[in-house]
Amino acid sequence: MKTLNIFVAAATASMIAGAAAAQTTVFSNEDAAVDAVDDLQEQIAEDAERDIGRFGNEGRLVGSYGSVAFRATANSNDDDDNSNVGVGLRYGTFDGVNGIDVSAKYDYAADNGDETTNRLLAGADYRRDLSGAFFAYGKLDVLLDSAVTEPDSYETDIFAGVGLGYRILNDATSQWSVQAGPGYRYAEQVNGVDVDEVAASVSSNYYRSLSATSYLTNDTDIIYSDISTQVQNELALNVSMTNALALRTSLTTIYNDNSDDSFSDANNTLGVSVVYNFN
Repeated sequence: MKTLNIFVAAATASMIAGAAAAQTTVFSNEDAAVDAVDDLQEQIAEDAERDIGRFGNEGRLVGSYGSVAFRATANSNDDDDNSNVGVGLRYGTFDGVNGIDVSAKYDYAADNGDETTNRLLAGADYRRDLSGAFFAYGKLDVLLDSAVTEPDSYETDIFAGVGLGYRILNDATSQWSVQAGPGYRYAEQVNGVDVDEVAASVSSNYYRSLSATSYLTNDTDIIYSDISTQVQNELALNVSMTNALALRTSLTTIYNDNSDDSFSDANNTLGVSVVYNFN
């Protein structure tokens, strides 16, 4: 799937994730460690942090920021072996007028020696303030997936676009901005079909402060081209535990009219993650 957020936040899973259910056995602690690792793996399946800096450059401090998250699990039981590795990274910088944000997420999984996931999602955003309400932007989104096997799935998907944004709300507790513009898309499907065409993107980003340590966000991203229209919506609750640690719970919905007959067929991911922020 696509867009900086469609790429980075998207791609993440194709079903609602929930806590793993512990097995009932004669020994109450049997497999307790395995169950705990499975719970942790699902809880941080969505480990890419959403930052308020996406609202153009409004409210950003001069300097750099970043966050990194990592997860890894391995399970061996009789002849059944599987492993999972996930890394999420976000970095940005702002000089007072120009803001740059880079995000990347890599997932790898193997089941009994067979590669089941090998996917990189990356995005870069550039924003320049034009006035108190308007800003210009450029964006690059990349998806590389070498493990996908469905004929109409994408091994490569790249979108580059530019456009203008406008801040509808911008006060002490709420921010809401929209942005739109033309772009170019190149993609390769497993069945050998290549996509090479003009596209367009539209985004809406909403932020609401709930308290001194918590806030709610809702981000919607749409990419349109002749071959398909893709929509992603991410609703998230963020709670700061310390200056460096934050707990994030999110619900991500991804819809592609090329593969989904209706919105009821969309992919939904419920994610809980602990994110470490560095400055």
